[in-house]
Amino acid sequence: MTVRRVSVAVAALTVALTSAGCGSAADPKPAAAPAPVTSSIPVTKPFKGLRPTSVKIPKIGAESSLLAVAVNTDGSISVPSVHTPMQAAWYKLSPVPGDVGPAIVLGHVDGDKKPGIFYKLKDLAPGDEVDIDRSDGRKLKFVVDRVTQVPKDTFPREAVYGNSDRPELRLITCGGVFDHAEHSYKDNIVVYANLADA
Repeated sequence: MTVRRVSVAVAALTVALTSAGCGSAADPKPAAAPAPVTSSIPVTKPFKGLRPTSVKIPKIGAESSLLAVAVNTDGSISVPSVHTPMQAAWYKLSPVPGDVGPAIVLGHVDGDKKPGIFYKLKDLAPGDEVDIDRSDGRKLKFVVDRVTQVPKDTFPREAVYGNSDRPELRLITCGGVFDHAEHSYKDNIVVYANLADA
């Protein structure tokens, strides 16, 4: 299997990505951050080709189909609407889950004063499982290796987006203290997981 080289393309978008997946239980507006503001993905242009179709995390009761998202013209990452906080998304410029490299899945922590799909992501621990279904019928199981909470201004780009020699998964949402002035959480929650049968 060929190693998919994605670190350069993805690292260039790190600032935009770290503001993605953030809603606010206290403020229904999409999160604004020093990075370009994210916007909803165009639902009229479905991704064609091999892709993940759903994510399920039994421990925290999270289950969602996966939209395929890319980059807006302003360089920000597209995310599902804050008005549909239970919808997760796969960053389609990262590997397809199960292929070599770090596949990126994003989800809101909250939105429209309701919990989001990754509201309890911070509660995961090593050994917990994440199930991903793909459009080719494969059902993959990833096992959590570690969970981190990091300030957005010191986001570990290489650890999250750097190339790897095996199939890996990154789940990303917002966390920590909510900054009402910026309408954004100050931190990111990042879950690192590895393919169970790799």
